[in-house]
Amino acid sequence: MRRPTIVDIAKAAGVSKGAVSYALNGRPGVSEETRRRILAIASDMGWAPSSPARALSPGGRIGAIGLVVDRPAHSLGLEPFFMQLVSGIETELASSNNDLLLQVTEDMGAETAAYRRWSAERRVDGVIMVDLRVDDPRIGLVEGLPLPAVVLGGPEGAGSLPCLYTDDSVAMREVVHYLAALGHRRIVRVAGPEEFVHTRARTAAFLDAAEQAGLAEAYSVHADYTGEAGTRTTRRLLARTDRPTALVYDNDLMAVAGLGVAREMGVGVPSQLSIVAWDDSVLCRLVRPSLTAIARDIVSYGRLAAAMLGEAIEGRPVRNQETSRGELYPRASTGPMGA
Repeated sequence: MRRPTIVDIAKAAGVSKGAVSYALNGRPGVSEETRRRILAIASDMGWAPSSPARALSPGGRIGAIGLVVDRPAHSLGLEPFFMQLVSGIETELASSNNDLLLQVTEDMGAETAAYRRWSAERRVDGVIMVDLRVDDPRIGLVEGLPLPAVVLGGPEGAGSLPCLYTDDSVAMREVVHYLAALGHRRIVRVAGPEEFVHTRARTAAFLDAAEQAGLAEAYSVHADYTGEAGTRTTRRLLARTDRPTALVYDNDLMAVAGLGVAREMGVGVPSQLSIVAWDDSVLCRLVRPSLTAIARDIVSYGRLAAAMLGEAIEGRPVRNQETSRGELYPRASTGPMGA
């Protein structure tokens, strides 16, 4: 069936197209009784304004924002961080009857092409950008487009775009000193991709805390956040003669995979190996032993990002905002060395 039009509504209501236009757009020119009757008929017929038509009207909005996630599609649905982030964004958008356009890509070229296409075709009113990179080429591109944006990450590297960021250094130092206090000397961090700004910030804090604690054997290795990468990396680390006594993972999915490898290789957790995950999620609480984790309110993070973008779309000045820092939740996966 074709979409109902203003002409269809006018015929059903027995009025002119102009009267229907006045009623649907909240403009004077029809009585309140007629306006209510037209709106009721339009609702019954399932009419809604088209996005292109709204965009072409003075000050028109599409009624949608965009989010591109540059991750393998098969692993995205398993990663609790993005599910919670999208939940928060959707919760904020629901209050303003806006939609979220989500696209998954597997390289930066496809991601930047999406921004160009969305801007040229007026597909979205603005975008939320994730996974800020060192010398990120996306920043200059989006700055040059008529496309409001909010960056999750920064503030260094976000250019002139407003950003929402978390200082991970305090939580990272707490994790390292906590493990050191439990007697661990060989602590290895299984980090995310090295080009991400937040990965480098966590790495700097990890190494600084290790130096303060006198941990000469602490170091980081890099993976891609997937369970498969967590499995491969953990297996290599636990096969070493000088295997680590504690592992800190940059996300929960890799930590859960690492716990499975430890069980597979007969390494007791936490008697022989302590494990810490970042971020906390239901996965961390359901596995046995439950995983010690750094917890953040990701849903609120998503809501705030969407609210900031809404202000940018309205043309209001938007300041950078820092979210609350992560909190360490010790659970059964960590314990004294050799206990």
